[in-house]
Amino acid sequence: MKNSAVIAPSILSANFAKLGAEVDEVLTAGCQWVHFDVMDNHYVPNLTFGPMICKALKDYGITAPIDVHLMVEPVDEMIKSFAAAGADYISFHPEATKHLHRSVHLVKELGCKVGLVLNPATPINLIKDVLEDLDIILIMSVNPGFGGQSFIPKTLDKIRAVRRLIDEHNLDIRLSVDGGVKPDNIKQIFDAGADTFVMGSAIFASEDRAATIKQTLAQVN
Repeated sequence: MKNSAVIAPSILSANFAKLGAEVDEVLTAGCQWVHFDVMDNHYVPNLTFGPMICKALKDYGITAPIDVHLMVEPVDEMIKSFAAAGADYISFHPEATKHLHRSVHLVKELGCKVGLVLNPATPINLIKDVLEDLDIILIMSVNPGFGGQSFIPKTLDKIRAVRRLIDEHNLDIRLSVDGGVKPDNIKQIFDAGADTFVMGSAIFASEDRAATIKQTLAQVN
């Protein structure tokens, strides 16, 4: 059974010169989480930001859950740093650690909820041995590394397959999708089984962010 829908705006697309105000604006308009796309220019060909930004938003007064997606390799030290900085969810790629079970449990031991991320070509069976330990599964609907990419339609099949896996085991796991999610395709993604939607440029580049968020939420509630 799906959880209630959550919109998680990715700050990768925000204006960093006024990040606190940008995050306040989208949360006030109805978004529920804040999503961090953390890239290391090693696991993916881009470099973004680290745990200091997470701590800065917490210190600024952001109380919404902070959902951290680590596109880094190796992952364990960044897990520790983001947990200390106030992250609520920490997700990482199974390919980015040599000891998947150990890294999953490191997140949990540090008091955060844990997730694994499936790239477009990552097989689902990589996460089956730790499925019952997970709080969230993030499906990439683009290849990771850059914002503003187009949704890969084949991702819908993977969303359906992961939803079946969650339901067959009767687990309370959020199913998140990241990459090219927009108001004009979110209903398809929702119907395929997702309940958590990472949106970057679709929100932050909108001329009327509040209207875009309202339109988006109306389709998944």
